[in-house]
Amino acid sequence: MNQREVQAPKPKFDPITLEILWRRLISIVDEADAAVARTAFSSILRDGHDYTCMFTDRQGRELAQGTLATPGQSGAMALGIKNLVRKLPPESFRPGDVYITNDPWALAGHLNDVCVLSPIFHRDRLAAFTACILHHSDIGGRVSSDNHDVFEEGLFIPLVKLYEAGQLNEGVLAMIRANVRTPDQVNGDIRSQIAANHVCAERIVRMLEEYRLEALDDLAEEIISRSERSLRESIARAPAGVYRAEGHIEQTEGAPAVVIRCAVTINGSDIQVDLTGSSPQVDWGGNVVYNFTYAYVHMAVKSIFDPDIPNNDGAAAPIHLIAPEGTVVNCRFPAAVAARMQIGHFMTEIIYRALAEALPQRVVAASGGTPATMQVFYGRRGDGEPFHTVLIRGGGMGAGAARDGEGSFIFPANGANTPVEILESDSPLIVERRELLPGSGGAGKQRGALGRREVFRVPSDAHAPLGPVHLAMQSGRFSLPPEGLFGGAPGARARFLVNDQPGNPYGLTRLSPGDVVTMDSAGGGGYGDPRERDPAALARDLAEGKIEWQGGVRVGGQSQGSE
Repeated sequence: MNQREVQAPKPKFDPITLEILWRRLISIVDEADAAVARTAFSSILRDGHDYTCMFTDRQGRELAQGTLATPGQSGAMALGIKNLVRKLPPESFRPGDVYITNDPWALAGHLNDVCVLSPIFHRDRLAAFTACILHHSDIGGRVSSDNHDVFEEGLFIPLVKLYEAGQLNEGVLAMIRANVRTPDQVNGDIRSQIAANHVCAERIVRMLEEYRLEALDDLAEEIISRSERSLRESIARAPAGVYRAEGHIEQTEGAPAVVIRCAVTINGSDIQVDLTGSSPQVDWGGNVVYNFTYAYVHMAVKSIFDPDIPNNDGAAAPIHLIAPEGTVVNCRFPAAVAARMQIGHFMTEIIYRALAEALPQRVVAASGGTPATMQVFYGRRGDGEPFHTVLIRGGGMGAGAARDGEGSFIFPANGANTPVEILESDSPLIVERRELLPGSGGAGKQRGALGRREVFRVPSDAHAPLGPVHLAMQSGRFSLPPEGLFGGAPGARARFLVNDQPGNPYGLTRLSPGDVVTMDSAGGGGYGDPRERDPAALARDLAEGKIEWQGGVRVGGQSQGSE
């Protein structure tokens, strides 16, 4: 591999102006982000924050994204928007155009992630693009992880114009509404995306006018090149070499574990991640498209080497990914992909494991929120009104070299846990309990964070739903727990119970009035030898109920040994 040296171009902006403009760009995209939070209909957007806003230069190179962007969407968009923009002739774009697509192979990997893309014009010239991806809770189809191809998974929207020169294409919108269970909700969420793009475009044009800029090209070049240099300098300081890891990810019951093989090569300021040898694509929805695999590879590399630089095209330039087509990390159309996070979220963890030898202070043990748990509930209320809501949940964070894992996080996906009150307002379900699970964090010199339990009940009184409640699960860690690092113990496994009996966490479950669902998320893995834990920290764990003892022996976190 040839190391690419990035020479610092002669700056076109003085440092103060550059900093002001950069802060302005971030505030603009965060304002677009806030527009979604204020106007979206679905709780997974308003409260779970499963969406990403960003804008690019005229070439489609990512320039800035929302502060709270999700890595799976933003990393995939950085590749996908560029390809979409370059797919169309520049002269084909018009002011007022709005494009829409949810092609998994073009963007973020499954049909629920719908992208709305808008060109930005300034003085009658194309100046930039803005895009917003939302995870739509409802995209039709058979809502289950055990589908066999993408055609079962819902409505597939190719890249089409939703608006042409400001005029709504009523046919496209009617087609979408006719293929989903909750058309008003889906329509409202699409309009929220359009509003976010409008906010971003309006603010960008105002900034260009204030600073007498024709377009974002020169500013983009300055920011992107600086970001690339910064990340390359950090990579170049790491010890060169090839670092390997192998990860095993559970599949549907009875199927052998998926194997991910990873070789990370650090060569000067370049880093290559080679996933050759990973399992072939599978006959269920866990398949991952190239863009989504790249997104979590990028998440791992950037978080290890230079977490504070902006996410943009420059931060992606030093990273080279090899993911053979036809494998589970680069599946071929028309593979089922709805549950791609069940495998895709593990990319970050496996790269951490590979680089633990070279950079032990910068990695964390496996987390119970990898993969995130997504529970899709849908059916009809007692009055016949349809409901369709998505609950996303995290697990115990893995421990690191300097600190315990703390919190029940959706890592590395960066979503937010759905509040109890929101779930109960969006559906007829009742949340009986939500609590942390003592002893579920893996033991270590640094302890893994606790998993948590949630108990849901389908009411059987006057508020009972009309007919069954369907529960579709996307999750993991039921048989293979989050691993520790450097002698740390694994965290506790996840559990899924229906009426206190083991349920099927890999498919579709029909619930009747009176049924009770218990979902335990996994605890985080420990870091380092448990015998080296600070006695004061151990006493604090016991006092706070984070560990349990029986006869002087620590119980929980998959460890039965004394510390």
